Amino acid sequence: MRRAGTGTGGAAVAVAVAVPLLLLLAWSPPAAAAGDGKKSDARLVSEQFSQAPQKLAFYSWYGSARLFHFRVPTDTVLLRWLLQVSRGSGPTCTNVEITVYFRYGAPPVINPLGTSFPDNTSVQPSFLLKMLHSNASVNISHPAPGDWFVAAHLPPSSHKIEVKGFVPTCAYIFQPDMLVVRVVEVSILEPDVPLPQTLLSHPSYLKVFVPEYTQELRLELQGCASNGSLGCPVHLTVGSATLPGNFQKVLTCSGPTQACRLLLPSPPWDRWLQVTAKSLAGPRVSVAFSAVAALTACRPWSVNFQHLLQSSPNQSSNASTGLPPPTPSYQDLDRRSSMVGGPFCLRSFPVLREDVDVVSVRFQPLDRVSVLVQSDMPSVMRLNLNTGMDSGGSLTISMRVNKTAIANTSVVACVTAASPLLSFNASLSCTTAFFQGHPLSLSASSPTANLIIPYPETDNWYLSLQLMCPERPEECEQASVLVETTLYLVPCLNDCGPYGQCLLLRRHGYLYAGCSCKAGWRGWSCTDNSTAQMAAQQKAAALLLTLSNLMFLAPIAISVHRSLLVEASVYAYTMFFSTFYHACDQPGEAVLCILNYDTLQYCDFLGSGVSIWVTVLCMARLKAALKYVLFLLGALVFAMSLQLDRRAAWNTMGPCLFAIVVMVTMWVYRCGRRRHCYPPSWQRWVFYLLPGISMAAVAITIYTSMMTSDNYYYTHSIWHMLLAGSAAFLLPPREQHTKPWPCSQKLTCHYEICKNHRDELYTVT
Repeated sequence: MRRAGTGTGGAAVAVAVAVPLLLLLAWSPPAAAAGDGKKSDARLVSEQFSQAPQKLAFYSWYGSARLFHFRVPTDTVLLRWLLQVSRGSGPTCTNVEITVYFRYGAPPVINPLGTSFPDNTSVQPSFLLKMLHSNASVNISHPAPGDWFVAAHLPPSSHKIEVKGFVPTCAYIFQPDMLVVRVVEVSILEPDVPLPQTLLSHPSYLKVFVPEYTQELRLELQGCASNGSLGCPVHLTVGSATLPGNFQKVLTCSGPTQACRLLLPSPPWDRWLQVTAKSLAGPRVSVAFSAVAALTACRPWSVNFQHLLQSSPNQSSNASTGLPPPTPSYQDLDRRSSMVGGPFCLRSFPVLREDVDVVSVRFQPLDRVSVLVQSDMPSVMRLNLNTGMDSGGSLTISMRVNKTAIANTSVVACVTAASPLLSFNASLSCTTAFFQGHPLSLSASSPTANLIIPYPETDNWYLSLQLMCPERPEECEQASVLVETTLYLVPCLNDCGPYGQCLLLRRHGYLYAGCSCKAGWRGWSCTDNSTAQMAAQQKAAALLLTLSNLMFLAPIAISVHRSLLVEASVYAYTMFFSTFYHACDQPGEAVLCILNYDTLQYCDFLGSGVSIWVTVLCMARLKAALKYVLFLLGALVFAMSLQLDRRAAWNTMGPCLFAIVVMVTMWVYRCGRRRHCYPPSWQRWVFYLLPGISMAAVAITIYTSMMTSDNYYYTHSIWHMLLAGSAAFLLPPREQHTKPWPCSQKLTCHYEICKNHRDELYTVT
């Protein structure tokens, strides 16, 4: 078994390779009784959760990763994931490296290709596991309750465009199972009430509720003694483990006289905090102590709804123009704080949450455009992202301040989850009790600041701002600054830009977004141009893919000349929709869409298949009635099969092979009837059939085995030309008894005579 730490004072994470059945049999819940000395504890229960397996894919963008969503129950003391991988049988199935990511609160932000993220993006490295074998397990002690996500994928793809169902591939099936052990009886640690505990050989599990607006939490062990003697061999773990970051606090008490204390500034608000006490003495040594939790609360000054309803018309006008309503002076704050019994610690600005669309939210201050920032206390805005459906997008925060208003000062900001930062210091540390925040700053030299957080954790997020005067602190006492904030939750940053497409992905009922990039652009938001095509290359590619369809003019002209009007209309349909589909499929400025993209793609696929169908049946020389019936039936079959799966090879090749069988059957029938090879002319074979068949064979070879995302513009253009050229060569000659145009005889007076085949009358037109 190989162990790896997950952070400061982190949870024990163990990775082991074993058979899942043996893991289930050998796995026993950890004992957690306090003071009874037994080997097991009836207060512990185990549960198992499973999800349907998914087929893994080679990684090319975030949609290639398979996502699994779990919910860990409260009071869980041990979490174990059993990771199982099964593969198919065949020569293509080999051992490949599978990468598995874990994260609490939101899907993991991964970057297997090593691409760059957009500017001002804050990304934490993901906790990952590389599996070289079929099964593995991951253990996490004291996991945080709530949403957990597991993502897995195969190595990066080779960029080869494979025709679905044509080349045999190997299926790698991945399934994670979650096993949890939780405590059904946990001791409640009430504030300022000592809770006696006795440790023998098992830990004690406690929890304390941290209400909103808690400024500091202090945990203390009092009267600690070991077997009647002084000393406190106790290991205290506070908080829950999260991935990729873990900020559990660990306290080891060993002093014989002094009390053992742990101070936690800005603990997470409005939730239960887990506390685990473990004896460091011998297996039969008893340790007794009393646990005490003390909470330091602060009082917020906030603009509430009552204040808004009681505002005067002048104040409302000020709010509409971006000016703040009158704020309490320092004397008013001091007088109010003395009346309620505690000092103010923050200015709370109510925030309006407006749901715009799926994974799309806009936040704005409730009664003003700008936020008032002063030096005496931080100004705090709370962003509600705890609905469970907000972690699949990107949180964007933009701040701007007037240069003249911040000439000799600066505004520091901190974005945190679970609780705000309430004490800004000179070091500008942006860390709460269990969270590493995202720092920002505004000054005269940089009056704007931006922050992008992809996949924010499911929680209440806080933006804390405070005015700082590092050189002259006395200048900040009466100063105030208005900071304009723009807060959004968007599915994709800038909608993935001009070279990407923002796609919504779904895992059961959970929705998340990702960017699919084009034209060589890469990255989380398609902003990495290290392998991007230049504008000239993009225009050349667009011209190749669209103008190569003009090759269909040759079979169209030949069909019209030989009175094959149905075939000519099919080729014209194919040329039209293939041209405009590829014009719409281009990224950047070269794009032109006359219809919906999916409609154009469907028509392009349909036209290509039906073109092959009518060409082969035309070569069979069937009777007119039978030929047109097969034309119509084939078009209907193609329409149905492409609706089922337009990228499956056999949905197109199946009807085409049937048409080839019909053609060969008719040719063999004519050979037997005439006792001569059909077609009888060797010139037809040498100058038409063999070149056409060769071009079709080369086209199929290129389409099925040579196309990649890098050479697609060239190989697919060659496919267009070869397909149209083969149709021009393979079309049969005109029937000997058929005239080029039925109405072509003209009188000497230049009037045209058209024959009515119904009553054989001549009409002068």
